[in-house]
Amino acid sequence: MKDLNNKVAVVTGAGSGIGRALALALAKRGCRLAVSDVNESGLAETVDALKGTEVKSYHLDVSDRDAIYAHAAAVAKDFGQVNLVVNNAGVALSASVREMTDEDFKWVMDIDFWGVAHGTRAFLPHLIASGEGHVVNISSVFGLIGVPKQSAYNAAKFAVRGFTEALRQEMKLENQPVAVSCVHPGGIRTNIANAARMGKSENAAAQRKGFDKLAMTTPEKAAEIIVKGILRDESRILVGPDAWGIEAINRLLGAAYQPLVERFSRKNLYV
Repeated sequence: MKDLNNKVAVVTGAGSGIGRALALALAKRGCRLAVSDVNESGLAETVDALKGTEVKSYHLDVSDRDAIYAHAAAVAKDFGQVNLVVNNAGVALSASVREMTDEDFKWVMDIDFWGVAHGTRAFLPHLIASGEGHVVNISSVFGLIGVPKQSAYNAAKFAVRGFTEALRQEMKLENQPVAVSCVHPGGIRTNIANAARMGKSENAAAQRKGFDKLAMTTPEKAAEIIVKGILRDESRILVGPDAWGIEAINRLLGAAYQPLVERFSRKNLYV
Protein backbone atom coordinates (compact mmCIF):
# COMPACT_ATOMS: atom_id res chain seq x y z
CA MET A 1 0.00 0.00 0.00
CA LYS A 2 2.01 2.94 -1.32
CA ASP A 3 -0.81 5.47 -1.19
CA LEU A 4 -3.36 5.98 1.59
CA ASN A 5 -5.58 8.45 -0.25
CA ASN A 6 -9.25 7.39 -0.19
CA LYS A 7 -8.41 4.19 1.70
CA VAL A 8 -10.78 3.14 4.49
CA ALA A 9 -8.85 2.95 7.77
CA VAL A 10 -10.15 1.45 11.02
CA VAL A 11 -8.54 2.58 14.29
CA THR A 12 -9.52 1.14 17.66
CA GLY A 13 -8.74 2.99 20.88
CA ALA A 14 -9.05 6.25 18.93
CA GLY A 15 -10.34 8.30 21.85
CA SER A 16 -6.88 9.35 23.04
CA GLY A 17 -3.13 8.80 22.77
CA ILE A 18 -1.64 6.95 19.83
CA GLY A 19 -5.09 6.07 18.48
CA ARG A 20 -6.19 9.68 18.19
CA ALA A 21 -2.84 10.77 16.76
CA LEU A 22 -3.00 7.96 14.20
CA ALA A 23 -6.51 8.95 13.15
CA LEU A 24 -5.33 12.52 12.57
CA ALA A 25 -2.19 11.39 10.71
CA LEU A 26 -4.18 9.05 8.47
CA ALA A 27 -6.72 11.78 7.76
CA LYS A 28 -3.91 14.02 6.52
CA ARG A 29 -3.00 11.25 4.09
CA GLY A 30 -6.55 11.24 2.72
CA CYS A 31 -7.99 8.24 4.54
CA ARG A 32 -11.68 7.73 5.22
CA LEU A 33 -11.90 6.81 8.89
CA ALA A 34 -13.83 4.40 11.09
CA VAL A 35 -12.76 5.23 14.65
CA SER A 36 -13.83 3.45 17.81
CA ASP A 37 -13.32 3.52 21.56
CA VAL A 38 -15.04 2.45 24.76
CA ASN A 39 -14.64 6.06 26.01
CA GLU A 40 -17.36 7.93 24.16
CA SER A 41 -16.36 11.42 25.36
CA GLY A 42 -12.76 10.94 24.22
CA LEU A 43 -13.98 9.53 20.93
CA ALA A 44 -16.21 12.57 20.39
CA GLU A 45 -13.17 14.83 20.88
CA THR A 46 -11.29 12.85 18.23
CA VAL A 47 -14.17 13.19 15.80
CA ASP A 48 -14.29 16.96 16.45
CA ALA A 49 -10.58 17.15 15.62
CA LEU A 50 -11.25 15.34 12.33
CA LYS A 51 -13.61 17.94 10.87
CA GLY A 52 -13.33 17.99 7.10
CA THR A 53 -12.56 14.26 7.01
CA GLU A 54 -15.02 11.50 6.14
CA VAL A 55 -15.28 9.83 9.54
CA LYS A 56 -17.73 7.65 11.41
CA SER A 57 -17.38 6.78 15.09
CA TYR A 58 -18.39 3.58 16.86
CA HIS A 59 -18.65 2.72 20.53
CA LEU A 60 -16.64 -0.49 20.91
CA ASP A 61 -15.43 -2.64 23.79
CA VAL A 62 -12.67 -4.74 22.21
CA SER A 63 -12.89 -7.29 25.03
CA ASP A 64 -16.29 -8.31 23.57
CA ARG A 65 -15.69 -10.76 20.70
CA ASP A 66 -19.22 -10.55 19.30
CA ALA A 67 -19.10 -6.75 19.35
CA ILE A 68 -15.88 -6.78 17.32
CA TYR A 69 -17.35 -9.01 14.62
CA ALA A 70 -20.49 -6.86 14.50
CA HIS A 71 -18.25 -3.79 14.24
CA ALA A 72 -16.35 -5.25 11.28
CA ALA A 73 -19.61 -5.98 9.47
CA ALA A 74 -20.92 -2.47 10.22
CA VAL A 75 -17.78 -0.74 8.95
CA ALA A 76 -17.77 -2.79 5.74
CA LYS A 77 -21.44 -1.90 5.19
CA ASP A 78 -21.00 1.79 6.02
CA PHE A 79 -17.91 2.36 3.87
CA GLY A 80 -18.22 -0.36 1.23
CA GLN A 81 -14.67 -1.60 1.82
CA VAL A 82 -11.91 -1.84 4.43
CA ASN A 83 -8.23 -1.34 3.56
CA LEU A 84 -6.37 -0.73 6.82
CA VAL A 85 -7.05 -1.95 10.35
CA VAL A 86 -5.05 -0.67 13.31
CA ASN A 87 -5.74 -2.74 16.43
CA ASN A 88 -4.54 -0.17 18.93
CA ALA A 89 -6.85 -0.28 21.98
CA GLY A 90 -4.99 -1.33 25.10
CA VAL A 91 -4.70 -1.15 28.89
CA ALA A 92 -1.93 -1.67 31.44
CA LEU A 93 -1.44 -3.45 34.76
CA SER A 94 1.45 -3.15 37.20
CA ALA A 95 1.44 -6.06 39.63
CA SER A 96 3.63 -9.00 40.50
CA VAL A 97 2.63 -12.53 39.52
CA ARG A 98 1.92 -13.29 43.20
CA GLU A 99 -0.27 -10.24 43.74
CA MET A 100 -2.27 -9.78 40.58
CA THR A 101 -5.83 -11.07 40.66
CA ASP A 102 -7.34 -13.42 38.10
CA GLU A 103 -9.80 -10.66 37.24
CA ASP A 104 -7.02 -8.17 36.43
CA PHE A 105 -5.03 -10.75 34.46
CA LYS A 106 -8.11 -11.58 32.39
CA TRP A 107 -8.87 -7.87 31.89
CA VAL A 108 -5.44 -7.26 30.33
CA MET A 109 -5.53 -10.37 28.15
CA ASP A 110 -9.09 -9.77 26.94
CA ILE A 111 -8.26 -6.26 25.75
CA ASP A 112 -4.57 -6.34 24.83
CA PHE A 113 -4.45 -9.78 23.20
CA TRP A 114 -7.94 -11.04 22.42
CA GLY A 115 -9.02 -7.58 21.26
CA VAL A 116 -6.18 -7.65 18.73
CA ALA A 117 -6.73 -11.28 17.70
CA HIS A 118 -10.48 -10.90 17.25
CA GLY A 119 -10.03 -7.53 15.56
CA THR A 120 -7.65 -9.10 13.05
CA ARG A 121 -9.80 -12.14 12.36
CA ALA A 122 -13.03 -10.17 12.07
CA PHE A 123 -11.64 -7.72 9.52
CA LEU A 124 -9.36 -10.09 7.58
CA PRO A 125 -11.99 -11.25 5.03
CA HIS A 126 -12.82 -7.60 4.28
CA LEU A 127 -9.15 -6.70 3.88
CA ILE A 128 -8.64 -9.58 1.46
CA ALA A 129 -11.74 -8.57 -0.49
CA SER A 130 -10.41 -5.03 -0.86
CA GLY A 131 -7.49 -6.31 -2.93
CA GLU A 132 -5.12 -4.02 -1.01
CA GLY A 133 -5.24 -4.48 2.73
CA HIS A 134 -2.99 -3.97 5.73
CA VAL A 135 -3.23 -5.19 9.35
CA VAL A 136 -1.34 -3.17 11.96
CA ASN A 137 -1.26 -4.64 15.46
CA ILE A 138 0.13 -2.66 18.38
CA SER A 139 2.42 -4.68 20.62
CA SER A 140 5.04 -2.94 22.80
CA VAL A 141 8.70 -3.06 23.74
CA PHE A 142 7.28 -5.32 26.44
CA GLY A 143 6.59 -7.70 23.57
CA LEU A 144 10.38 -7.90 23.13
CA ILE A 145 11.62 -8.24 26.74
CA GLY A 146 10.17 -9.39 30.04
CA VAL A 147 9.93 -6.82 32.84
CA PRO A 148 9.16 -7.41 36.55
CA LYS A 149 5.61 -6.48 37.59
CA GLN A 150 4.54 -6.49 33.94
CA SER A 151 3.94 -10.23 33.51
CA ALA A 152 0.32 -9.88 32.38
CA TYR A 153 1.15 -7.05 29.99
CA ASN A 154 4.21 -9.00 28.78
CA ALA A 155 2.05 -12.06 28.18
CA ALA A 156 -0.41 -10.09 26.07
CA LYS A 157 2.18 -8.16 24.09
CA PHE A 158 4.41 -11.18 23.41
CA ALA A 159 1.28 -12.98 22.22
CA VAL A 160 0.40 -10.10 19.89
CA ARG A 161 3.90 -10.23 18.44
CA GLY A 162 3.79 -13.99 17.78
CA PHE A 163 0.26 -13.87 16.38
CA THR A 164 1.09 -10.97 14.07
CA GLU A 165 4.40 -12.33 12.79
CA ALA A 166 2.76 -15.69 12.00
CA LEU A 167 -0.08 -13.94 10.18
CA ARG A 168 2.35 -11.95 8.02
CA GLN A 169 4.00 -15.18 6.89
CA GLU A 170 0.64 -16.80 6.20
CA MET A 171 -0.51 -13.90 4.03
CA LYS A 172 2.68 -14.12 1.96
CA LEU A 173 2.57 -17.91 1.60
CA GLU A 174 -1.11 -17.79 0.60
CA ASN A 175 -0.48 -14.92 -1.86
CA GLN A 176 -3.15 -12.83 -0.16
CA PRO A 177 -3.26 -9.06 -0.84
CA VAL A 178 -2.78 -8.16 2.83
CA ALA A 179 0.36 -6.74 4.41
CA VAL A 180 0.92 -7.17 8.14
CA SER A 181 2.93 -5.05 10.60
CA CYS A 182 3.62 -5.38 14.31
CA VAL A 183 4.30 -2.12 16.17
CA HIS A 184 6.55 -1.93 19.24
CA PRO A 185 6.28 1.48 20.90
CA GLY A 186 8.64 2.46 23.67
CA GLY A 187 7.58 5.06 26.23
CA ILE A 188 4.85 7.22 24.66
CA ARG A 189 3.37 10.25 26.42
CA THR A 190 -0.17 8.92 26.68
CA ASN A 191 -2.64 8.36 29.51
CA ILE A 192 -2.13 4.58 29.65
CA ALA A 193 -0.06 4.71 32.86
CA ASN A 194 -2.59 6.95 34.62
CA ALA A 195 -5.37 4.55 33.68
CA ALA A 196 -3.39 1.42 34.62
CA ARG A 197 -4.50 -0.93 37.37
CA MET A 198 -2.04 -1.51 40.21
CA GLY A 199 -1.26 -4.37 42.56
CA LYS A 200 -1.97 -3.97 46.27
CA SER A 201 1.59 -3.10 47.26
CA GLU A 202 2.36 -0.86 44.29
CA ASN A 203 3.11 2.82 44.80
CA ALA A 204 0.85 4.12 42.05
CA ALA A 205 2.08 7.71 42.18
CA ALA A 206 5.72 6.66 41.98
CA GLN A 207 5.02 4.21 39.15
CA ARG A 208 3.23 6.86 37.10
CA LYS A 209 5.89 9.46 37.79
CA GLY A 210 8.55 6.98 36.70
CA PHE A 211 6.68 6.22 33.49
CA ASP A 212 6.34 9.92 32.71
CA LYS A 213 10.11 10.32 33.06
CA LEU A 214 10.74 7.44 30.64
CA ALA A 215 8.16 8.48 28.05
CA MET A 216 10.40 9.83 25.31
CA THR A 217 8.02 10.07 22.36
CA THR A 218 4.86 12.09 21.71
CA PRO A 219 1.78 10.37 20.28
CA GLU A 220 2.09 12.57 17.20
CA LYS A 221 5.66 11.43 16.54
CA ALA A 222 4.62 7.82 17.17
CA ALA A 223 1.81 8.16 14.64
CA GLU A 224 4.19 9.61 12.05
CA ILE A 225 6.59 6.68 12.50
CA ILE A 226 3.77 4.13 12.27
CA VAL A 227 2.30 5.65 9.10
CA LYS A 228 5.73 5.67 7.44
CA GLY A 229 6.18 2.03 8.47
CA ILE A 230 2.84 1.13 6.92
CA LEU A 231 3.78 2.77 3.63
CA ARG A 232 7.12 0.90 3.65
CA ASP A 233 5.41 -2.40 4.51
CA GLU A 234 7.68 -2.90 7.51
CA SER A 235 7.12 -6.14 9.38
CA ARG A 236 8.32 -4.66 12.68
CA ILE A 237 7.81 -0.97 13.39
CA LEU A 238 9.91 0.32 16.30
CA VAL A 239 8.65 3.56 17.84
CA GLY A 240 11.08 5.77 19.75
CA PRO A 241 14.81 5.63 20.52
CA ASP A 242 14.15 3.47 23.57
CA ALA A 243 12.41 0.89 21.38
CA TRP A 244 15.40 0.73 19.06
CA GLY A 245 17.74 0.36 22.05
CA ILE A 246 15.70 -2.40 23.65
CA GLU A 247 15.39 -4.28 20.36
CA ALA A 248 19.17 -4.06 19.87
CA ILE A 249 19.89 -5.32 23.41
CA ASN A 250 17.48 -8.20 22.93
CA ARG A 251 19.01 -9.12 19.56
CA LEU A 252 22.61 -8.88 20.74
CA LEU A 253 22.29 -10.46 24.19
CA GLY A 254 19.41 -12.89 23.85
CA ALA A 255 18.28 -14.12 27.27
CA ALA A 256 21.34 -12.46 28.81
CA TYR A 257 19.45 -9.13 28.75
CA GLN A 258 17.68 -10.19 31.94
CA PRO A 259 20.39 -9.15 34.47
CA LEU A 260 20.31 -5.64 32.97
CA VAL A 261 16.55 -5.43 33.51
CA GLU A 262 16.89 -6.84 37.01
CA ARG A 263 19.40 -4.13 37.97
CA PHE A 264 17.19 -1.40 36.55
CA SER A 265 14.13 -2.82 38.30
CA ARG A 266 15.87 -3.17 41.66
CA LYS A 267 16.68 0.52 41.55
CA ASN A 268 13.41 1.82 40.14
CA LEU A 269 10.62 -0.68 40.92
CA TYR A 270 11.66 -2.34 44.20
CA VAL A 271 12.17 0.69 46.40
